Amino acid sequence: MPVAANEETRFIAEALEAEASSIRAIADRVRHDARTAEDWTRAVELLSGCTGLIVVAGMGKSGLVGAKISATMASLGQPSHVVHPAEAVHGDLGRIRREDAALLLSYSGETEEVVNLALILKADGVRRIGISCRGDTSLAKACDAHLSLGDIVEACPLRLAPTASTAAMLAVGDALALAVSRRREFTHDDFRRRHPGGLLGAGLKGITEVLRFRVGDNLPVVADTCSVQQALAAAGEGRRAGALMLVDAQGRLSGIFTDGDLRRHLNASGVAVLQQPIGGVMTRHPCTLPSDALVRDAVRLVRERRLDEIPVVDGAGRPIGLVDVQDLITMRVTEA
Repeated sequence: MPVAANEETRFIAEALEAEASSIRAIADRVRHDARTAEDWTRAVELLSGCTGLIVVAGMGKSGLVGAKISATMASLGQPSHVVHPAEAVHGDLGRIRREDAALLLSYSGETEEVVNLALILKADGVRRIGISCRGDTSLAKACDAHLSLGDIVEACPLRLAPTASTAAMLAVGDALALAVSRRREFTHDDFRRRHPGGLLGAGLKGITEVLRFRVGDNLPVVADTCSVQQALAAAGEGRRAGALMLVDAQGRLSGIFTDGDLRRHLNASGVAVLQQPIGGVMTRHPCTLPSDALVRDAVRLVRERRLDEIPVVDGAGRPIGLVDVQDLITMRVTEA
């Protein structure tokens, strides 16, 4: 007989809460228990001091979680790969060197293949960090550092399928990877060089790298004392930006005058607007981006302020270029 919808959604919420609770419990111990904090510090020290690869190993679901942790390590600047514990004793030990560090995963801490691998690596002098339920497991005893997940009740109705325990293991692996990258002062530029493709890579590009309209190239600046007609003439014919950049006597950006502004004033005042000083009809103090801004900063302004053009200025407030929303759409970092 089908389960009632409200009963089903209640179960789903309880399953999600079970997984979240397992992670919150670990966070509480890290924050309030001195011994746990020491364990984490030791693990981060071992991993951040690794001059080789971080080798991740686990059986079953732990192995799948380990693959994701390894990928996170690599994306944050620490080379890493996965070794299957059973395959290790059939030749894959050659993938692990003394300068590497091994991150070994087993919730029970008694998985035979993982514990055996830990003992072999111990004999070979390879640093080992274990993650299991408690600090008295065989895996914990075979490692240089160990992180305890605690006694976790699985979200599965049978309390059997690895669910809350694997969620906690993944969260611990992510936290380790982030702590290592933080200690190594991993930067936005480091991240961008490892993620050149997709939206992440595009969003982390410097805004000056993608400017199509540049002052001194194809983007004139106009004195804010000109008339509207003189400013339009200075902009020239042919392909141009959708806004004029107006500057004061010191060459600092004082305002912009967009194609939309021109249409509105023509509709309101007719051609008489062409003889007015552009300083009286321009948009003063527009939103700008500094020259060291990223593409994602431009995307944020477009989404929050609904802007079509954003001036880019140097440290003295002088315009160096103009971001056009159409360029961001072409890059597929924002939508029309």
